[in-house]
Amino acid sequence: MCAAAWRTRSLHEMSVALEICRLAEERLGPAQAAQLVTVAVEVGDDSGLEAANLEFCLGALLAEPPFTGARPLLVRSPGDVLRVNYLEVDDGCPDD
Repeated sequence: MCAAAWRTRSLHEMSVALEICRLAEERLGPAQAAQLVTVAVEVGDDSGLEAANLEFCLGALLAEPPFTGARPLLVRSPGDVLRVNYLEVDDGCPDD
């Protein structure tokens, strides 16, 4: 893959990662976004995304405020699915 194609491909995953983070922040609000622990994303084999690149981009974005340390969890599946499965938030209850 030439450098220009690789750069375009990586930018695609970054734009998807940015949108996933925007959705998480919108859903949780600024106060709970800091308590986010895990963002689980289902990625289909035919989704047009490189899962490793998406995971890297999400990890980089989730390491910064307002999330400060949440981790991405990518679940591979057949088909063209791309879906945020769940957002895990630390609510202070150790029994969860």
